[in-house]
Amino acid sequence: MHDDLTAHSFDDVVRIEPTVSAGTQTRAKPVRIEQVAQLAGVSAITVSRALRNPNLVSDATRARILEVVQQTGYWSNPHASALRSGRSSIVAVFVSNLQSQQYTQAAQACAQVIEEHGLQMMVGQTSYSYSRELTAIQSLRALRPAAVFFTGVIELEENRRTLRDLNIPIVESWAHTRDPIDMLVAFSNVDAGRLAATHLSDRGYRRPAFIGRGGGRGKLRLQGFSQRLAERDINLAGHVVIDWVESVEDGRIAYRRLQESGAQFDSVFCANDLLGTGAMIEALSQGQGVPEQVGILAFGDPSTAGALSPRLSMVGVDTREVGRRAAAMILARISGEDLPSRTCLDLSLVRGETT
Repeated sequence: MHDDLTAHSFDDVVRIEPTVSAGTQTRAKPVRIEQVAQLAGVSAITVSRALRNPNLVSDATRARILEVVQQTGYWSNPHASALRSGRSSIVAVFVSNLQSQQYTQAAQACAQVIEEHGLQMMVGQTSYSYSRELTAIQSLRALRPAAVFFTGVIELEENRRTLRDLNIPIVESWAHTRDPIDMLVAFSNVDAGRLAATHLSDRGYRRPAFIGRGGGRGKLRLQGFSQRLAERDINLAGHVVIDWVESVEDGRIAYRRLQESGAQFDSVFCANDLLGTGAMIEALSQGQGVPEQVGILAFGDPSTAGALSPRLSMVGVDTREVGRRAAAMILARISGEDLPSRTCLDLSLVRGETT
């Protein structure tokens, strides 16, 4: 694995500011229980009792407290005792898609490391959705975990600020961004696209197409893919972009859309493993020879290339190593050890039976 950040292309990750009207407050800090108590004219312990054991507080007092809670947006913190002791045992891990093996492998590898040090992993799914990501990050204000690990980078500036305000270790991954929130286990998506184009052109394909998400990492992989093809005087035969990926079926649908577009392609680079698996299944179901009539190459964890029949050709990164590196960074930060906060992993390619 490579730690020289300059040896890999940077990914120009999108940064999105919220759209607000002039003078609108874009960010509010979490309301503290002491603030609620002051506004309600009671003690903090009375607020806690009203929310957790309402039978211990008079109806009038509880009603007054609930009115203040509603006005301020206060969230009762179920882990307050852990906070008062200065330590939570939870590491929150948010994966892009639980059905994609590359993300679950990273999460599992992270869990194996941190659990040996008395920490527990809690997993959530963002599904490439800004709204789900926003909900997940807002929940962290109440959960207040020991650290957070994302299989991705955060694009919304408001979410980035919220995460910084938590003042806990944050590990992003899956993109080689210049400006991570805190810590980063990176690989270059632009370089992944370039490697895919190099492989297909070396194999003799002259009409490659692309299937992937139109934003985020899919866009970066398309960027590198198109750049490398242009350097070799090969035109992109066609492309299909989709908003999100939930299952293998999305790959089948995207492959049919590529066909319906009229593109004359002899190979397809799919920007993740679910799309690649779906495209391969669809091609085979139509009686197309793979790779005799069409080559299929996907991005993912190359170690999983042999899990399908035929074996799917794969360009990507060791996702278990992503999880292990993230865990090491979290543990080092918590214990006060000196460990680099950024690392960039090498990509690899495994040729299966589909190219």
